[in-house]
Amino acid sequence: MNSYRIASIPGDGIGVDVTIEARKVLDRAAELHDFGLQWTEFDWSCERYTKTGKMMPDDGIERLSAFDGIFLGAVGFPGVPDHVSLWGLLIPVRRAFSQYVNLRPVRLLPGTTSALAGRTADELEMVIVRENSEGEYSEIGGRHNAGQPGEFVLQESVFTRVGVERIIRYAFDLARTRTGRVCSATKSNGLIHSMPYWDEIFAQVAAEYPDVKAEQCHVDALAARMVLQPDRLDVVVGSNLFGDILSDLAAAVTGGLGMAPSGNINPQGEYPSMFEAVHGSAPDIAGQGIANPVAQILAGAMMLDHLGETVAAQAITTSVERVLAKGAVLTPDLGGRASTTDLGKAIAEALG
Repeated sequence: MNSYRIASIPGDGIGVDVTIEARKVLDRAAELHDFGLQWTEFDWSCERYTKTGKMMPDDGIERLSAFDGIFLGAVGFPGVPDHVSLWGLLIPVRRAFSQYVNLRPVRLLPGTTSALAGRTADELEMVIVRENSEGEYSEIGGRHNAGQPGEFVLQESVFTRVGVERIIRYAFDLARTRTGRVCSATKSNGLIHSMPYWDEIFAQVAAEYPDVKAEQCHVDALAARMVLQPDRLDVVVGSNLFGDILSDLAAAVTGGLGMAPSGNINPQGEYPSMFEAVHGSAPDIAGQGIANPVAQILAGAMMLDHLGETVAAQAITTSVERVLAKGAVLTPDLGGRASTTDLGKAIAEALG
């Protein structure tokens, strides 16, 4: 029997609430599909930061390296600046483990409605492939002449051939398993160096995939297309910044952030990959038992799929769809009165 060591980092706010339920669903799936999950929980969070001055200990990366996967809850809490929480935990893990693919599948699930009137589930399914290790999210730069009339900041972007080519190639390979369509998010009419370079590499990779329909679209026009013509999109590939923004927009038009999972993936399997919900920590409702656990549960399904437990992963996805379609157990954000625990329990029971 296969057994996997999983590092669980519940994080802050509702991250803790939804991770509890997601783990119950994953444990039930493991029991039914004859594999093991060995959980080790870490309290790395903004709460820890307020006590110790660090989001995670100095040897945190080393400790995580021993695991097969990382299951992350939402991180963030009032009083701790977002750049502190992000650069103190999430980004260091992504970069230390070369998790250069941020994969965000989004679709309109049964029993839910889109913010776009009249759109059906067939029209609202796509996946955002975001470059996750370089691009606009660089540490290069700084503030100069602080407090003086000539004060300025400099923020550099970094686009390497290796980084750009591998994320674009990943998107084309993924498209071959789906509808065979890739759209690249660019802004080469405004960013004179980085985006023409991105476009050049996109064209080079596209030439190696004659069976995949490739197009590029300026990111502002692409955002409009997601709202006006989402059925024209399937696999969307973008830089760190563009992918970040577009993935939240895509989630919003396909039922909301509470339904959207994501994976920070090292495709080669050299290091552990990390899986999380897209939504934030929502401290205003934390501990009230009303948070929607679906995104975290689906992130768990993505983790199992990445580990090779594809049947169990699909079973979880199917169970989520069944429960939502039935509509008897829904959290308040979905129009129901069920608790976080109620919905998690219903999904676990639907597994069999």
